[in-house]
Amino acid sequence: MSKQLQDAYIVAATRAPIGKAPKGSFKHLRPDDLLATILRSAVGQVPELDTKLIEDIIVGCAIPEAQQGLNVARIGALLSGLPTSVAGVTVNRFCASGLTAVAMAADRIRVGQADVMIAAGVESMSMVPMMGNTPSLSPSIFERDENVGIAYGMGLTAEKVAQQWQISREAQDEFSLASHQKALKAQQAGEFNDEITPIEVIEKFPNLASGQIDLKKRLLSLDEGPRADTSLEGLAKLRPVFANKGSVTAGNSSQTSDGAGALIIVSEKILKQFNLTPLARFVSFAVRGVPPEIMGIGPKEAIPAALRAAGLSLDDMGWIELNEAFAAQSLAVIKDLGLDASKVNPVGGAIALGHPLGATGAVRSATVVHALRRHNLKYGMVTMCVGTGMGAAGIFERV
Repeated sequence: MSKQLQDAYIVAATRAPIGKAPKGSFKHLRPDDLLATILRSAVGQVPELDTKLIEDIIVGCAIPEAQQGLNVARIGALLSGLPTSVAGVTVNRFCASGLTAVAMAADRIRVGQADVMIAAGVESMSMVPMMGNTPSLSPSIFERDENVGIAYGMGLTAEKVAQQWQISREAQDEFSLASHQKALKAQQAGEFNDEITPIEVIEKFPNLASGQIDLKKRLLSLDEGPRADTSLEGLAKLRPVFANKGSVTAGNSSQTSDGAGALIIVSEKILKQFNLTPLARFVSFAVRGVPPEIMGIGPKEAIPAALRAAGLSLDDMGWIELNEAFAAQSLAVIKDLGLDASKVNPVGGAIALGHPLGATGAVRSATVVHALRRHNLKYGMVTMCVGTGMGAAGIFERV
């Protein structure tokens, strides 16, 4: 079990509903403004806490450029109204950026370098496209066969996993349907109510009669991705997107999305000083590398490492958020590790709920923290595959 000076406790965890990209409710909402809103909400959950004690805000973002560039963490902190003394840093580990931010913030607490930190994630796939506005790959990538996988699109890596692990098209579509069904059932049951901060969406319409701009305001409180009309028949009609004779389609892949999430992490000293009730304790974190061309299998290596660091086993996990980048890679990880399918994504995953890249780790951390309390479970995990061949996993404990 890894050594530390003190424990890191989560006292607030919230997220925005996930919007569809590029035509969903957040298509015109700047990611720095969305981040600022979520930071204000997180801080509002612990009004007793002196915000001047927050040392740093660590924000994950997978494509930190354009509207979410220029150190969006610091900009979001300032826009949120936090004291100017609160610093901010943006980190990028692609799809694990948000979870890495949580781990880094917790580590600052655990080694005694800070007492109050905020970890967050933000991504607007509506405003900043996959791979950014001007992607540029080094020619050196193509000089060695083992590096060519770096240049593969994510969908092609899913095809490679489907082939190597013999994951059928039918199995992928069945997994995808289940994701939508679980998400819809969870929404109807109010499973997401505790973790979601509703976001006001303002739409502008030209009024030709008056020559003015009319405003229409509405509150978005649910993820936009789950579809009640999803069926096996409908999924089966979709053509493969990434390979002519492949099995990976838009229907069994994660949705492009916009979103943000944030957690406030403190030391035991702060718990006692402000009489705060912890939601969870951060237990462990691990990252591991795998061949880039089969990046989706990354959690297979990261999960055992995180469990070893925590001194726990898979049987101890009551809830596992396995990010559904693709059904193929999710099924391969479940198959290889022998995960209990009933514990994996009980309220749906990224195929239904969406995957706002760098925000997902923070978003799903909020899901786990509240799910453990809601269902009286002890331990939960957030895990995902990561572009260029990595896997990440973090473990939380209800306290």
